[in-house]
Amino acid sequence: MKVKFSSIDKDLRNAGRLLKLLNNTFTESKLRFMYKLSRKSKMKVNDKTIQFSEEYIVRKDGSRLRICVFKPLALKEDVPGVLWLHGGGYALGSPEVSKLYAKKFIEVSDCIVIAPDYRLSIEAPYPAALEDSYEALLWMKNHADELGIRSDQLMVGGDSAGGGLTAALTLYTRDKGEVNIAFQMPLYPMLDDRMTTESAKENDAPVWNSKSNSLGWKLYLGCLFGTEKVPYYAAAARSEDYSKLPPTATFVGSLEPFRDETIYYVENLKKAGIPVHFEIFTGCYHGFDQICPKAEVTKKAHEFLVNCFKYAIENYFAKQDTEI
Repeated sequence: MKVKFSSIDKDLRNAGRLLKLLNNTFTESKLRFMYKLSRKSKMKVNDKTIQFSEEYIVRKDGSRLRICVFKPLALKEDVPGVLWLHGGGYALGSPEVSKLYAKKFIEVSDCIVIAPDYRLSIEAPYPAALEDSYEALLWMKNHADELGIRSDQLMVGGDSAGGGLTAALTLYTRDKGEVNIAFQMPLYPMLDDRMTTESAKENDAPVWNSKSNSLGWKLYLGCLFGTEKVPYYAAAARSEDYSKLPPTATFVGSLEPFRDETIYYVENLKKAGIPVHFEIFTGCYHGFDQICPKAEVTKKAHEFLVNCFKYAIENYFAKQDTEI
């Protein structure tokens, strides 16, 4: 899908031109360089409107998983708990960037947001990121009383690769049967390694195009890449059973590679009887809401997300009365 600059939303156009000029396509060497750079210069969260802290979970092999915890300044009891998974093509990113969404959810619900520093594909391919995400989810459930959250009000969300992890995690959690997830928010999710949809083929949009996407999947899947042995826990679009998944909210840009796979994912959820809130934002490339936070279309996207979040609290959580 070739993308003309004239088709990009006017508020996103200049940023799109600049991003294409600076980095038209990710290469493996670029990703590895950016990964090393990010590990040397740890992000900081300086925001006096929320509380921020770090915790560590010991993995089965003895290594430690760092998780970021975002809380309101005035803590309350029995609030929703949100596990948020950051994006970055499975190869980049850090949980500190989750502050963008965490603040929005905290403002309307006083919830607690947990963001794990899951292992990236450059460190370890699938299933490392999924395993870390599940460990963080279990930690959130097991520490619900300490955190002040209700274990029947656990939500999972993420953007881009984090959206793909969200969809995979809900499938994995459903099959494991150890945790109830009340609601999921996989935003413009990275779902399908096969890249056979119209929007995924020859997409040259800014930020994340088909070449970058193929590389992202190659690094994440390792020896599974290009085979039919890829499990749906790695690429959720490969699932053939969408039953018993949580109510869902998602949005996607009309110009990005993940447009069609998100549409198909939503259609499959609806066929399985899952309530879905879904919007396509015209003229938007991948990650537009983070790259251009002041754009009018971003305001609409974030308003949609927050409204879905509030609706979930008011309508879905009451139905999750049976704890596992």
